[in-house]
Amino acid sequence: MRRLGAGDAGCVTPPCYDRGGWKPGDGVFNAAAMSGYSRRLGRLLDAGRFPLVLGGDCSIVLGAALALNRRGRYGLAFLDGHSDFRHLGNSPRVGAAAGEDLALVTGRGQADLTDLDGRRPYVRDEDVAVLGIRDNDEALAELHGLGVPVWEVARLRADGPATATSAALRHLERDGVDGFWLHLDADILDPAVLPAVDSPDPGGLGHDELAALLTPLVASPSCVGLEVTVFDPDLDPDGALALALTDTLAAALAPALTPPRKE
Repeated sequence: MRRLGAGDAGCVTPPCYDRGGWKPGDGVFNAAAMSGYSRRLGRLLDAGRFPLVLGGDCSIVLGAALALNRRGRYGLAFLDGHSDFRHLGNSPRVGAAAGEDLALVTGRGQADLTDLDGRRPYVRDEDVAVLGIRDNDEALAELHGLGVPVWEVARLRADGPATATSAALRHLERDGVDGFWLHLDADILDPAVLPAVDSPDPGGLGHDELAALLTPLVASPSCVGLEVTVFDPDLDPDGALALALTDTLAAALAPALTPPRKE
């Protein structure tokens, strides 16, 4: 906050994570509580400022997507180590929303999460761009089949971050789309540089690569806010990993927040 000159908009307290008597076939864990939380988070975002939301897991994208859907047609820049696209069309069961959030915001899944206020889908398939998922992600072929542009790590490195983000922005800024939200899961980074996440799978990005992706995306006038999820401070007892992630975020965000100099 100090480095960006940001204000504190407050905290939306999440519900207790209670699986209770859940068993396979019961749907998403904690769905009723998550629905209420998503509405409360959405009201905070409706204040109209440029929000940076720090949250526990990827399910917080539901609140942002719902809030923006009330305003118009918004896209999603999905920066994540995983596609989070598990749904009953490609899996025998669902359970953890943090592995299903992209499927949920695009309308795949139970109505108490995907159709809040009758707004399914919160984001259309054609208004999503996915960057940074691992090369072996199980949903790659399905996303390509849906026409969702995807830059997995190998393609990102082959194309270069500048080319990838330029193409993603052309997709997200096209006529008919009112703007886009940016979702960032910290596990997009390789566990060699950031192991303090829930799913520290190898083959991720470095800090410099992530900053090169974030900087042009947040600088776009069409970017209306972003969220950062899945960093686990319990796995960072001395705070060194948090400092490195903060450095990357501040470096990427600062140019977009600095007014241009007058000639």
